[in-house]
Amino acid sequence: FKQKTAYEIASCLVGSEMCIRDSMKIIKKISVILTSLLISMGAAQAETWNMALAYGAGNFHSANATEFANAVTEKTGGKLTIKTHPGGSLFKGGAILRAVQTGQTQIGERFMSAHGSFDPLLEVDSIPFVAQTYEDAQKLYKASKPELVKGLDEKGLVFLYAVPWPAQGLYSKKAINSVSDLKGLKFRAYNSATIRIAELTGMKPTKLEAVAISQAFSTGMVESMITSPTTGKNSKIWENGVKYFYDIAAWFPKNMVVVNKKAWNKLDDATKKIVMNQATVAERKGWNLSKQGNVADKKALADAGMVVGKVNAALQSHFEKTGATMAKEWAGRAGSRGQAVLSAYK
Repeated sequence: FKQKTAYEIASCLVGSEMCIRDSMKIIKKISVILTSLLISMGAAQAETWNMALAYGAGNFHSANATEFANAVTEKTGGKLTIKTHPGGSLFKGGAILRAVQTGQTQIGERFMSAHGSFDPLLEVDSIPFVAQTYEDAQKLYKASKPELVKGLDEKGLVFLYAVPWPAQGLYSKKAINSVSDLKGLKFRAYNSATIRIAELTGMKPTKLEAVAISQAFSTGMVESMITSPTTGKNSKIWENGVKYFYDIAAWFPKNMVVVNKKAWNKLDDATKKIVMNQATVAERKGWNLSKQGNVADKKALADAGMVVGKVNAALQSHFEKTGATMAKEWAGRAGSRGQAVLSAYK
């Protein structure tokens, strides 16, 4: 084609009007081809990310993530489109972090403290009774965030934002009035911290994701758990024979949103800035939603007929001693990084 074009254009040098017209046609064709190439290059720069979410669309974490995704899509003018997949429809909860790290999907939200083997720092917000108010949870987050971001970056992940669940309380099918009432209780665990609590208090742990809670209680596989009032409300836990919720405010565990580093590096600086700005908005809104849920969801449990209250002083003291033991154990696993975080927090 190049040879023919060069020949035909060269032939026009003789001044033939016909050759000039033919040359103009050729130049026009070349112009169309170049325009098509430029359009294709522009289209190639647009990115579509699939966002894996473990919890149902109605959960406040998922709803907040969907709003974040829509805002990014809109504010980048479609240069980056984020599509959300709630309820574990893309990847189940336990597989999300690995899927993002390996590039099977570009972005995902995951319960942080379920991945202590990935990085012990991810468990910092699930050390019992270290932070028992939103104010303290925010301080702990501020103290730990630099190390969390650094650790994730070293593993090929870019941290965007994190939002806490409401304070974790103790659910039970039967009343718990003494330490002895905990012995042998079949307990739903979801991370190493809850497994360790069970071990230290004499309960029998079974590790389960949130989506399996209702079935586990209805079949008698478990009869107690420590989790947020939101999880209990969303699963309508009272329908499975669970009558008691003890508001022990054990900790405020967070969900984090992370991006595959290679996918992130494909974005231009302007798009990265928009994503980070919207992450800040989503984090701020998510914390507010969590605070609202901490009140409203406990009320929903009570309205459904559950007994919502506090444990007695003896049980509270027992749990706090358990928390102190676990804090020492965690500091040992997390090493100097963990010690630095706890020192900064204190």
